[in-house]
Amino acid sequence: MTERDVFSVEVPGGSLGGWVTGSGPPALLLHGGPGLDFSYVDDLAAELADGFRVASFQQRGLEPSTEEGPFSIEQAIADVVSVLDGLGWERALVVGHSWGGQLALRVAAAHPHRLVGALAVDPIGLVGDGGVAAFEAELVARVPRAARERADELDEHLLAGEGTPEEIAESLGIVWPAYFADPQTAPAMPAMDFSLAAYSGIVADMPVEVERVAGQLVAGGVPYGIVAGGASPIPWGQAAALTVELSPSAFLDVVPSAGHFVWFEGPGRVLAALKRLAGEAASVSPD
Repeated sequence: MTERDVFSVEVPGGSLGGWVTGSGPPALLLHGGPGLDFSYVDDLAAELADGFRVASFQQRGLEPSTEEGPFSIEQAIADVVSVLDGLGWERALVVGHSWGGQLALRVAAAHPHRLVGALAVDPIGLVGDGGVAAFEAELVARVPRAARERADELDEHLLAGEGTPEEIAESLGIVWPAYFADPQTAPAMPAMDFSLAAYSGIVADMPVEVERVAGQLVAGGVPYGIVAGGASPIPWGQAAALTVELSPSAFLDVVPSAGHFVWFEGPGRVLAALKRLAGEAASVSPD
């Protein structure tokens, strides 16, 4: 990882901690989960820093940010705006992975004047259920049969808000290989913290008023694109393609050999998509 400058932004309930690296047009990188430790996007940040001034922050729920809620999509959007304000970025590109990708699109819908463009990397979509049902079925199908019963048991605990840190780590470890194009050759899962409160709160919020958000996204006119893993458990045809079809100016880049963590199995593709988005946004900018 290249050298990083750290920052902290005051928000209701405490502060949000993050870092900035690279040089070029400003791009805010949003991690997924919800509730995951933001360190897993370090490699993606290093890729994007080859052409952009990249900032990322830990969403509320884990240190170095506040561990206090509320854990809602409304608050998550407000936190993104607070970080942009704290960085002094009046307008910026926003890139998000997984849940962070949907968050990027939701920020574009709610605050179009703050974004140059939004890029979502293998997100749950904004049409219908966004591909959630098919994603959950495919993820389970990729887990070895012997581990499925234990995974179901752990999920029940987690969704009920009763999971221990050890159970959370065990659950993540069971499904981690299933996110890759070839689970048999998936890299080892990095050590990651997880906020169950952030996860359960935001997941419960995700289906609410999706049609309204989709309409706002199109009306706001922010250029956006989606990079999808063709071999991801998230079905790009339901999640990515339908969301891109909302706008004639949006674009979709499917990386056939990549799973959910596109930058691992398709290095350079997210950077290329961000450069494309930046170029297209510049061509339509009123400035």
